[in-house]
Formats: sequence, C-alpha cells, structure tokens
Amino acid sequence: MGPVSGIVLFAVVWSMVFFIVLPLRNKTQGDVGEVVPGTHASAPVDPNLKRKAKITTAFAVPIWAVLAFIILSGKVTVRDLDWFNRMATPEVSAD
Repeated sequence: MGPVSGIVLFAVVWSMVFFIVLPLRNKTQGDVGEVVPGTHASAPVDPNLKRKAKITTAFAVPIWAVLAFIILSGKVTVRDLDWFNRMATPEVSAD
C-alpha cells in the first residue's frame, strides 16, 4: 500500500465514522421548541461539528491503523476474498 492509498483509505474510514457520529446527541429545533421560520423542525439547533470531527478522528485513526496493518502484513489478500474462484492462480516460476 502506497502513501496515496493510505490517505484514501483514511479518508474513506474517516467519512464512514463521521456519518455514524453525526446524528449522535443531536437536539433538533422541534425538540427545543424554537423553529426558525423557513427551516424544518428536524434541523439541528447546534450541530457541534468541530467536536464531532475530533471524535471521528479519535475513532478513525485506530480503525485505519488496524486496516493498514492487515493490508501491509499480507495476512488478507485479494485472492482470499475471491469466493467464486474468478481469479487465476498465480504462476510460480522455477527460478
């Protein structure tokens, strides 16, 4: 795995974790009872995006580290995920 692949993997992991963290502890305008005209009652009052980005990063870094270790160690390869045997077996040279 190259540096660009590592960055892309981190971006994917970070965004997936962010979508999980985003709705946690949300207070909507309908819950508070102060709906701003022109907005939905389900719109958040204070989304706390900076705090949620920090929480996301704290969870994404160890998840990324485990995934990167698994990929770099070679314990799981693409051929291990070939359940339908569509990939040809690698040819071993006699050198």
